[in-house]
Amino acid sequence: MKSSYSRNFSMAAVILLLALTTLGASFQFQVKDFLTNSTISNLQEDADVVSNLAGSYCVGGNLHSREFLLNLDVISRVTDTNIVLCDQDGYVILCSDAQSGCEHQGLQLNREYLQQIIDQGGDTVTGVIQGLYTDKRNAVFQPIQIDGQTAGIVIISSPTNTITQVLNRISNIFLTAAFFVIALAVMAVSVFARRESKPLQDMAKAATAFGHGNLDSRVKLEEDYSEEMEELALAFNNMASSLQKSETKRQEFVANVSHELKTPMTTISGYIDGILDGTIPPERQEHYLRIVSDETKRLSRLVRSMLDVSRLQQEGGIPEEKKMHFDLTESVGQVLVTFEKKINDKGLNVDVDMPDHPVCTIANRDYITQVIYNLIDNAVKFCPTGGNLGIRIREGGSKAYISVSNDGETIPADQLPLVFDRFHKVDKSRSQNRDSWGLGLYIVKTIVCSHGENISVSSKDGKTEFTFTMPLVS
Repeated sequence: MKSSYSRNFSMAAVILLLALTTLGASFQFQVKDFLTNSTISNLQEDADVVSNLAGSYCVGGNLHSREFLLNLDVISRVTDTNIVLCDQDGYVILCSDAQSGCEHQGLQLNREYLQQIIDQGGDTVTGVIQGLYTDKRNAVFQPIQIDGQTAGIVIISSPTNTITQVLNRISNIFLTAAFFVIALAVMAVSVFARRESKPLQDMAKAATAFGHGNLDSRVKLEEDYSEEMEELALAFNNMASSLQKSETKRQEFVANVSHELKTPMTTISGYIDGILDGTIPPERQEHYLRIVSDETKRLSRLVRSMLDVSRLQQEGGIPEEKKMHFDLTESVGQVLVTFEKKINDKGLNVDVDMPDHPVCTIANRDYITQVIYNLIDNAVKFCPTGGNLGIRIREGGSKAYISVSNDGETIPADQLPLVFDRFHKVDKSRSQNRDSWGLGLYIVKTIVCSHGENISVSSKDGKTEFTFTMPLVS
């Protein structure tokens, strides 16, 4: 499996090679085409000059004057071409190489082709001119006209290897430049690919460390990260933080459950063993069996509460078919009656502030009754003897606000966000409270949130108040 570095490097290298190859081939083609067209154009101009010059020197059909041969030699040297003159029968009668010894005189070209040139007024070819040259050339054929009559044909040509030599030099320059470009590009792509793959490597290392139990592992954000890499790193860190919180809560949950179960299980086991081994006398066994029964019931309530919370979380909300219309004031009144004995035993002052008319809502009545019960139970439990217990319902907009307050110790500000957590107890000494599991407020919040509503808590100057909302219906 290739790494992201090798993939990026390979892709960039292939793209660069294709680009340079395409550029080089198209450049070669364009240059070759330009040089060929330019050469043909120059040959055409030279052929016109030689044709006119031949017409001027031709006297009585004779072109062998010394001045004309010198002019041909000069033109041939200046233009780096070879000039040949043929008569109408295709025989070579004059050549620019005549000064140094011409090998073309006496040769004859194809008469049919020459007649075609005369009829067309000239021609341009690239290739081997049969009967005259053995190498590949660019050539222009131009008839010599004297008084409207064709006196001969001018053939002016240059080897194509001249163009090939130019192309070879250009290719060498291009290849040299391409080599340096490729070398620089390889270094640049290598650095870029390594820099781009580094964040992924860091994330892989962080993920591996996180998977091996290092929950503090995070990806360090660098200034040179791209926008996408920065977003990915932030998403990974957020995910890691969320998982760390979940794992911390899970560990706390297991520890709290173990702690809460340890005491009643130890109590039950100790009393049962005492009865079985005779440590507890028969006349006291009934008393301790009642304690065992109470502890068993408490464990049953704990399991039932946890199952209720689990079911609510799995449902993700209260189904509409399980909701009904009911009066909140009636539900609060019914719950308050059940606490009459506890309230009287502690001598609490109860302040009830509810509207005279029904305050109707739509919700799961049993669950909302449990919310009210848990809040009042919590308030009565922690309200000091002779303290004040307040219950209030008010209407505002489309919501009903139900508040339960009590006197007592002020909850520290840093503890307020935690009061709804599972097994959380503001005063750790309350763990010894036989009636407290630390699940009541957690269940309250779960039920309220399952209805799509909110619950809040405030604690100030020795007064704590819980308030939750419910929708108002007519």
